[in-house]
Amino acid sequence: MSQEPLISVLVPAYNAEAFLEQCLESIVAQTYRHLEIIVVDDGSTDNSGAISDRWAERDDRIRVIHQPNGGHSAARNTALDAMTGELVMMVDSDDVIHPEFTATLLGLMQEHDADIAVTGYTAFFGSEPDFGRRRDGSPRLYDQQQAMLAVFYQHGLTHSPWGRLFKATLFDGIRFPLGIIYEDLAIIYPLLRKCHRVVAIDDVLYGYRQHVSNSMRVFSPKRAAVLEVCENLERQMQREDPQYVEAVRSRLLSAYFNILLLGHQDKSGDHKQLEDRCWNGIKRLRNKCLLDPNVRAKNKLGIMASYMGRRFLCDIVGRNYQPAP
Repeated sequence: MSQEPLISVLVPAYNAEAFLEQCLESIVAQTYRHLEIIVVDDGSTDNSGAISDRWAERDDRIRVIHQPNGGHSAARNTALDAMTGELVMMVDSDDVIHPEFTATLLGLMQEHDADIAVTGYTAFFGSEPDFGRRRDGSPRLYDQQQAMLAVFYQHGLTHSPWGRLFKATLFDGIRFPLGIIYEDLAIIYPLLRKCHRVVAIDDVLYGYRQHVSNSMRVFSPKRAAVLEVCENLERQMQREDPQYVEAVRSRLLSAYFNILLLGHQDKSGDHKQLEDRCWNGIKRLRNKCLLDPNVRAKNKLGIMASYMGRRFLCDIVGRNYQPAP
């Protein structure tokens, strides 16, 4: 890797006029300047395309691609096909990054010879994220196995593609699956299989905007896609990487709890079939997960509550259930 590699910044944008200006402003203000910024206007019906074009006229590092609406994955894939950088990072069009975000990630990656570098994030609802004070904690290093376990046991690493810097070669032959949400959970497994080292710090340098359309606290039947993704991962790991099966089952159990409790809270429709699927999944996995020392405490508390019965879990535990973003 060269000392000043070209970093491709991928920004998928669909009807993001309320937030896109702030997002792009935070990207062009990065202290690391050698950037290629690719904005994909994914068939927006608002002013997102015009906003992107105006920014491209102001800053020659910005390239705008206009395409018919194909969804978040299609927009990211278009940007991946168009990028030319040695390294790549993804910023959602409603999010904001700290001025030192890129420089910090690049320094970590180069210092530790990593394939992926990760910073902390903050979820925010207002106009500005609170990045807080920089921390002095030591970076955490993960080899491939440790990274897999951390992601799927949900200990210290998330599956999100934002908030990190990747070597571009990791995406050779890999693209986001189309037509589903949780496409980032589906893609993290093949990416980590090509990765030899991940470095992470807790410094909060990425602002993840929360609003009604992306809040994980709001039920939508589309969110049930997480079950299919995790169930597919369970089957795939049983065939290819059995050493990670227990970890992905822990992640699947989290998905069952999440969809069951959010679905039960939602009164806009009948979700009985979906809730039955989740409850049967919980019963299938709970005994082994309870005995697994790596399963996070939140899942184990849910397991213990489930032994009191479905009604107790949904009505008592689920009454104030708030999943993490």
